[in-house]
Amino acid sequence: MEVKIKYELEFQINSSPQLLYQYISTPSGLSEWFADNVNSRGEFFTFIWNDSEEKARVASKKSGEKIKFRWIDENDVDTDYFFELRILEDEITKDVSLMVIDYAEEDEVAEATLLWENQISDLKHVIGSV
Repeated sequence: MEVKIKYELEFQINSSPQLLYQYISTPSGLSEWFADNVNSRGEFFTFIWNDSEEKARVASKKSGEKIKFRWIDENDVDTDYFFELRILEDEITKDVSLMVIDYAEEDEVAEATLLWENQISDLKHVIGSV
């Protein structure tokens, strides 16, 4: 398996940090824009896309600010990879943006970036931040 590289993306979102946090940290919020369906049992989340299912564990979170999901393998063992969604708010302008930290194989970063752009577009549509 190829080693994945870390990349970061930032998206401007017209929303309050509190509302945005609900959409990035709860199964119901995530299933509206990130995956077809999301289930959780405690700190374990299952993300479902079509016939594909991936599991992750909440590695860390700070209410209203960020959540980090670490991918786990079929034996429920943490992998080296995670994705983190971090809400940034400019102290002066109060502009809100969402920082995405994720991993992809080097030759797939452009494709992964495009996927995130589409998903964030869906998120903006869902929360009325067009």
